[in-house]
Amino acid sequence: MKNILSIFFLLVIASACAEKEFTTVEEAPSKEVQLSSWNDGEARSKIEDFIRSTASEGSSNFVPEKDRVAVFDNDGTLWGEQPMYYQLLYAVDFIKKNAADHPEWSSSEAIQAVLNDDLSGALAGGHQAIFELVMVSHAGMSEDEFAQSVKTWLETTRHPDTGKAYNEMIYQPMLELLEFLRANGYKTFIVSGGGIDFIRVWAEEAYDIPPYQVVGSSLKAKYEEKDGEKQVIKIPELNFIDDKEGKPVAIHQHLGIRPTIAVGNSDGDYQMLEYTTNSTGPRLGILIHHTDSEREYAYDSLSAIGNLKMGLNNGPGLGWVIVDMAEDWKSIYPD
Repeated sequence: MKNILSIFFLLVIASACAEKEFTTVEEAPSKEVQLSSWNDGEARSKIEDFIRSTASEGSSNFVPEKDRVAVFDNDGTLWGEQPMYYQLLYAVDFIKKNAADHPEWSSSEAIQAVLNDDLSGALAGGHQAIFELVMVSHAGMSEDEFAQSVKTWLETTRHPDTGKAYNEMIYQPMLELLEFLRANGYKTFIVSGGGIDFIRVWAEEAYDIPPYQVVGSSLKAKYEEKDGEKQVIKIPELNFIDDKEGKPVAIHQHLGIRPTIAVGNSDGDYQMLEYTTNSTGPRLGILIHHTDSEREYAYDSLSAIGNLKMGLNNGPGLGWVIVDMAEDWKSIYPD
């Protein structure tokens, strides 16, 4: 009887192990992340080969996982920026909606131009005018109020050419690149000239990049009581401009490590790519060149938005990969 019971228990154990093994086989490992929206070509090959080699132990390009950091510009790199920076369009809409409650805005030439639908006149003052428009549309709100204002704008406003919500104007090939990097042990950061608080509202949902991995331009803020609660309130004073020479400084201050990979699209990103690649060890700079006038926009050295001249001229000699949007991307936006 004892032998019969032993045989019975052995059969039960064997059956359970077989079932577990069968279940494991059925749960096939996830497929390798691929750049399926990229056309085969030199740009894709260089990017894929570099990332794989830096993540492969034994490779001469191997980079320890703790040091694998990739930084991305946002406007024109991860999402669109034409016909105007999207954050500036948010500011314009905010001003038009709230002007009646702010008679003090009547002294601002830039704001009055916006209210008269003269955007060119509003921007005639250059960066100072842009900063003024952005500041009045951000300041005075708590962090939660501002986040809700941006969310509402994204839900209710559409791009004038595509009819898409602005947070749908993100680039599918770049989403795949972000995923490919993370699958190979990279940490991905946004380092943008756009507002840090503006991007943090929606970046995690759009790019799977959490708020604490977003670096950008910022206003000053203060901690005070508002509506019976202690809150962080944005005030109309510039704190930091994260553009050009500011980007390496921001990377140093926020990340504390020189990136392995830097990706941008304009000369505003030049110093970030320069800082990344002008160092020992394997480094890669990537520039997105907007060449697709049919599916997106074609612009570079003559554009007031996303101007790209120095990067096109010097980038190839520095070993940077120039991605030709029309030639290298099968698709632009997510389906």
